[in-house]
Amino acid sequence: MARRYDCNEATDRATGLREAASAVRRGELVVLPTDTVYGLGADAFGSEAVADLLAAKGLGRSMPTPVLIGSPNTLHGLVTDFSEQAWELVDAFWPGPLTLVARHQPSLQWDLGDTRGTVTIRMPLHPVAIELLTEVGPMAVSSANLTGHPAPEDCDAAQQMLGDSVSVYLDGGPTPGIVPSSIVDVTGKVPVLLREGALSPEELRKVVPDLEVAS
Repeated sequence: MARRYDCNEATDRATGLREAASAVRRGELVVLPTDTVYGLGADAFGSEAVADLLAAKGLGRSMPTPVLIGSPNTLHGLVTDFSEQAWELVDAFWPGPLTLVARHQPSLQWDLGDTRGTVTIRMPLHPVAIELLTEVGPMAVSSANLTGHPAPEDCDAAQQMLGDSVSVYLDGGPTPGIVPSSIVDVTGKVPVLLREGALSPEELRKVVPDLEVAS
């Protein structure tokens, strides 16, 4: 049976983070608040856990799972061919609503779906998420909703959809909003904005002036 913890209460938060970390290490699923919407998370290096995540949402392998990390330093072990412009974007907008598509280290033993050698990666601006990610390392995290349903802005909505497929729910109250992160592809010579979200092209071009926008 799923357990739920109120992260706005200090004792419950500490217990919940400890239980969530244990669940992730056991290969189970957890729900956590982020700075956009609630996320459904699993150990990024647990292929069975990631498969369970995709199944819980009703997704196939053609929709690979993004990865959340708790520190920019974690990138050094995950990505390759990461340009100076990519680091400038990280310095300017992390933690925050910027998702990067980068080439992952070919030696990594993970299976996030059909990624074709890339990883979609972000550091969220939410203290509960960062604390959990710092404790367990990179997590595969997708929005905590069933496919075709709205992404949840509170823990109730996530739990109603996902129920006991999740071991631990971390309730951080309503999230700031449903505006998604902006997605920038940094796998080529020039950064390309794939999806405009919380960050506009104008804001991004203050850091990387040659940013292109996908048609």
